Amino acid sequence: MTNYKIIWTKIDEAPELASYGLLPIVQAFTKGTGISVEARDISLAGRIIANFPDKLTEEQKIPDFLAQLGDLVKTSEGNVIKLPNISASIPQLQAAIKELQAKGYDIPDYPEEPKTDEEKTLQDRFAKVLGSAVNPVLREGNSDRRAAASVKKFAQKFPHRMMKAWPESGSKSRVSHMTGKDFFGSENSITLDKPFDTRIEFVAENGDIKVLKAKLPLMAGEVLDSSVMNVKALRQYYAEQIEEARKDGVLLSLHLKATMMKISDPIMFGHAVYVYYKEAIDKHADTLKEMGVNLNNGLQDIYDKLDRVSPEKKAEIEADIANVYKNQPPLAMVDSRYGITNLHVPNNIIVDASMPNVVRDGGKMWNNDDQLQDCIAMIPDRSYATIYKTIMEDAKEHGQFNPATMGAVSNVGLMAQKAEEYGSHDKTFEANANGTIRVVDFDGNVLLEQAVEAGDIFRACQTKDAAIKDWVKLAVHRAKASGSPAIFWLDPNRAHNREILKKVHDYLPTHDTTGLDIQIMTPDDAMRFSCERSRKGLDTISVTGNALRDYLTDLFPILELGTSARMLSIVPLLNGGGLFETGAGGSAPKHVQQFVKEGHLRWDSLGEYCALVPSLELIAEKSGNPKATVLAETLDVAIGNYLENGKLPSRKVNEIDNRGSSFYLAFYWAQALAEQSKDAEMQARFTPIAAELKANEAAIVAELLAAQGKPVDIGGYYQPDFTKVSQAMRPSATFNKIVDGM
Repeated sequence: MTNYKIIWTKIDEAPELASYGLLPIVQAFTKGTGISVEARDISLAGRIIANFPDKLTEEQKIPDFLAQLGDLVKTSEGNVIKLPNISASIPQLQAAIKELQAKGYDIPDYPEEPKTDEEKTLQDRFAKVLGSAVNPVLREGNSDRRAAASVKKFAQKFPHRMMKAWPESGSKSRVSHMTGKDFFGSENSITLDKPFDTRIEFVAENGDIKVLKAKLPLMAGEVLDSSVMNVKALRQYYAEQIEEARKDGVLLSLHLKATMMKISDPIMFGHAVYVYYKEAIDKHADTLKEMGVNLNNGLQDIYDKLDRVSPEKKAEIEADIANVYKNQPPLAMVDSRYGITNLHVPNNIIVDASMPNVVRDGGKMWNNDDQLQDCIAMIPDRSYATIYKTIMEDAKEHGQFNPATMGAVSNVGLMAQKAEEYGSHDKTFEANANGTIRVVDFDGNVLLEQAVEAGDIFRACQTKDAAIKDWVKLAVHRAKASGSPAIFWLDPNRAHNREILKKVHDYLPTHDTTGLDIQIMTPDDAMRFSCERSRKGLDTISVTGNALRDYLTDLFPILELGTSARMLSIVPLLNGGGLFETGAGGSAPKHVQQFVKEGHLRWDSLGEYCALVPSLELIAEKSGNPKATVLAETLDVAIGNYLENGKLPSRKVNEIDNRGSSFYLAFYWAQALAEQSKDAEMQARFTPIAAELKANEAAIVAELLAAQGKPVDIGGYYQPDFTKVSQAMRPSATFNKIVDGM
């Protein structure tokens, strides 16, 4: 029997803990079917180890599994289930390095402000680990993201209870954005008529040239953009919004994505920290510089480095920061119990996770008294801020959305081959002086250029023609398969979108669109259209670029389902394989904290359950293996029973958690396999297993519950101990015996 392989990614935080219990179940069920499920370590710690083997022992070294998977997804054999990674910020990277060093790994420190060529080289090596490093490598296809039919049906039948009414008396909450000199306003874009080898360079006012990126190869048909954020205008914008929040008596909040946009957004975050705490920062500017403080890492970077000064100076700085709050408007809080504000750490407030919660919570965020309060949500750049403004205005006018009746807004996202912003990290620069940053070919011809002032943020990004062509095809395919309208969210007032629009108009006529409702709208109009249909219980497909894909596939699922972790995310790879992404990791840190504190893991692995279905279906399609079909069909039945019987993890200790949920998935899957009649061999194999699970249900549940209510030692946050976590996540000897015996 030919063996077909599914790669299950070993990643970080709560979904990784859950895999310690779930993966042995999946491997047991697929045993003997010609399907193997194997793990590959692409966790943050794993990526650090793989990229810095220089001084490690042979026992410590691991292969560069991410690079291996990057090759695999370019083949027709690629079949990868990718769980959510940490989109590592610099503070997270530093914490992971510190943990590995404490465990005896000779990993170098990250140089925040490199001064020597050696430190600059080191920083470049770490860039492969920072941010959403995994996604661009694996996403050799565009995104088909939607709720599975069983999940959406369940969400309407048992709507989540997190929605809070928008006040009928009116709301002061709003989204604010810049009105000029942002990325949107400065963007220029071209489509290349032939291949080019180019470079990015800074030209000073005196004519001196400094190469920022030595080689940037471009393909024929590729769309290339550049844009600039003017930091003087950005700081003025922040100052104006602070005054507006003070005047209106509302919370001030900042919503960026310092994890995905890992160069530009931390800088923008740092400017917000400076403007808000200006009085204290200016007073102690020399001391903060001596301490090595980087405001791009948030206010927390000051607190983390206060031990570098005398106790008297430390107390003075802390007092001056505390005094800032007396005169400034209150900040939205991440955790009021510990005084963690919206400006403490850049990766605490991620726009695609935070803004849906503002809508869900009736336009409010949490204040220092742990109460919900109206807010100004600052999203500086107009490229995406206006869609959030539009849905906030819709909610003000029409009231809160109803999960019991909402239609689904799914997404077809342009992301293949590092399309758009995901590929911009290595082409983003902070200007050191006034001048021009430009993209030139090797003959010196200027393709794009931007005037910059000292401190401005320059960003260029690419979108390949093959990715756009496949994106249009996938949109037509989904429109045919679903019967729903497919709306391209493209704004002709944005330079990049104008180039994409030309290609959409070229490629759509190459497909049979008879009877399909395919439209092109500005993002604001598309948002209004989608909200209107959703309120009527009608489904809509959003067809968007990469960043909007990221934002919308959190926004609507959080409103509809209560979480984006329950979305089915299929990436049909350009060369015929499949990447099946699961869930969202935004709340994963809190889940780990609860597990360590009280032995309860509330992570819901529904995303992993759902992703396994199309992964098995792909094997059946490519190989004709009938057992893969049976496994997929019965797993789908099991997921339906899992939902209908309410076996989702509870948030509370001493109630069902992730381990109990995965037990019940196995229970229902075995039952479905025992009851099916397509494969007599599998029916015979699973009939006694299903009976044994049923007979021992009470004992297994009791053993799983008995493991809760006490602290758990997992041996590390970024690199947990395998034996300790295995014991913690598989605490039922009865269940383990059945699974291991399969």
